[in-house]
Amino acid sequence: MTHGDPHGGAEVHGGADPHGGAEVHGGAELHGGAELHGGAELHSDAGHSQGRGQGDQERLRRWRLVLGGQGADGTGRSLSGADAAMDRTLEALYGARGGDGHGGSGTVAGRSGGPQGAASGARSGGLGGSAPQVARWLGDIRTYFPTSVVQVMQRDAIDRLGLSALLLEPEMLEAVEADVHLVGTLLSLNKAMPETTKNTARAVVRKVVADLEKRLATRTRATLTGALDRSTRIGRPRHRDIDWDRTIRANLKNYLPEHRTVVPERLIGYGRAARGVKKDVVLCVDQSGSMAASVVYASVFGAVLASMRSLATRLVVFDTSVVDLTDELDDPVDVLFGTQLGGGTDINRALAYCQSKITRPADTVVVLISDLYEGGIREEMLGRVAAMKASGVQFVTLLALSDEGAPSYDREHAAALAALGAPAFACTPDLFPEVMAAAIERRQLPIPDMAIHQ
Repeated sequence: MTHGDPHGGAEVHGGADPHGGAEVHGGAELHGGAELHGGAELHSDAGHSQGRGQGDQERLRRWRLVLGGQGADGTGRSLSGADAAMDRTLEALYGARGGDGHGGSGTVAGRSGGPQGAASGARSGGLGGSAPQVARWLGDIRTYFPTSVVQVMQRDAIDRLGLSALLLEPEMLEAVEADVHLVGTLLSLNKAMPETTKNTARAVVRKVVADLEKRLATRTRATLTGALDRSTRIGRPRHRDIDWDRTIRANLKNYLPEHRTVVPERLIGYGRAARGVKKDVVLCVDQSGSMAASVVYASVFGAVLASMRSLATRLVVFDTSVVDLTDELDDPVDVLFGTQLGGGTDINRALAYCQSKITRPADTVVVLISDLYEGGIREEMLGRVAAMKASGVQFVTLLALSDEGAPSYDREHAAALAALGAPAFACTPDLFPEVMAAAIERRQLPIPDMAIHQ
């Protein structure tokens, strides 16, 4: 039970501000301007436009929705209509028993089911174990919350209430809001999925993949095409293809001070007419359970890179075994269903396989996507990275390829790789094309400020 003055500074699950972006369990935003039933908003500016009294009532209403209306919420506010219906959807997930389902544990401040709540006979939540009940709840949350919040609440329902098993039913899959995290959950359930559900699951995954490709493919191809052109230097360029910076540096010895000019005896330019494969790219992806979102994005990017004729792209996934999915790259959905999330990690073994496939080290970029929790032989892993870099390979380490921020990772291994000149950092999907372009051009990587080991 959460105690506090609704007009004061009581914290609700991590310091929620009653006037601003309060969060409920894992970031489900209740006050972030979410459009609700009939266009109403949880976070309103009514207090600024309709006077002090009505503003106080609006703040009480918002606090009531956050705290769940149990005896000690301190608001004394009752709900009706759309607010009451919205409250029921929140109570089902975050209420007194909402966290005590099949696989869930823990509570959410403000809607908790601690000893006090149980002793006082407070009302309890929960979605039950039946698919129809859950399907109705999924429909309700889409009515009252925007897509971004719906996706968070779905993840919370899966984590807190142990609803993963219900995703094996086609009717449930058709009811959920598809996103990258749902794809990761489906992939982890792949082996237990009945044949009657697999077609529906593939349709869900294909929808997410198509959305990601639409968002990422065009920019990735454009960025890398430019990088590939710039990485190929020629000695007799056309005027529009002259690399002026390199040309001036190469001709500084021909500077004429009396004319304050450089005589360009040697021109250096970009090669744009060359055809065929210019660079080899190896994506080496950790498929342990914590890397689910990274596996999804890596599969999509792998398919995009494979579609570029100037790149020879190889996709390798690993846990304690190594699987080469290069032949599946024409369809990222096939790639994803070829992965097996979970298990241990043997980075050394995966890098040994990748190293064996390198035939043009000076024209090869290896991207290791892993949280670096190594179950194999650490010294050999670092030795392989050092050997690849010494041979001319551009080696990039991404601790994650997702929108989820800084991941948990092995800091000792990250620091060791950084010492070898292979900085380890988390990368968002939007930044990935720039990282690949920099690696192809052999220039400094655009490491984000959040990176820790460089």
